[in-house]
Amino acid sequence: MPSGTGSDADSGSPFGSGSVHTRADADGGGRRQRTSPADRAAASAQALVAEVAADPAGVARRTCLRLLERGPRTRAELAATLTKDGVPDEAADKVLSRFTEVGLIDDALFAAMWVTSRHRARGLASAALRRELRRKGIGDEVAQEALEELDPDQELATARALVQRKLASTRSLTPDARVRRLAGMLARKGYPAGTAFRVVREALAEQGAEVELAFATLQSLEQ
Repeated sequence: MPSGTGSDADSGSPFGSGSVHTRADADGGGRRQRTSPADRAAASAQALVAEVAADPAGVARRTCLRLLERGPRTRAELAATLTKDGVPDEAADKVLSRFTEVGLIDDALFAAMWVTSRHRARGLASAALRRELRRKGIGDEVAQEALEELDPDQELATARALVQRKLASTRSLTPDARVRRLAGMLARKGYPAGTAFRVVREALAEQGAEVELAFATLQSLEQ
């Protein structure tokens, strides 16, 4: 009687004698190994290093264009990104200067737009706006020119509107506590202590509230 060993081996059964099969064989060659986020980040960083080494100016141009497509940027912001990407200073300065020449980078226009939009949207006063512009890398002279376009009367009107918006939420507080709460809000938005006290006192006086608070206390809110 035939032993059958040959037929078992040739039968095509995955469990036939003399053959060893793995799950990878059953899956048609194995599953593709997945890379971790850390591995992908490392590969991307290595690729960027190679690109910068081969064409630093090209990397600088592409990076700046990509960022500017998303929204306005200051020269300092773009320069910081290029430095982070490893672009040499000489190549970065050349590209940034060219972008400035053709108007793609305009710190004065950026500052003017920033002052207008942030005052309207957030009610920020000159002091707060100056701090934000400085963090954006805008020079003091350019920042001052932009801030001079902010009308003092408009700034005062905005302060009054901010207080009126918050006034109802402070009704349960004592007069002094209301002053501290409302003046503190204005101070955080960059309004001087004198302006804050004046606006808050006027608003509370309209409601018949008597307010006495030391001016020195209000000044401390700006610290």
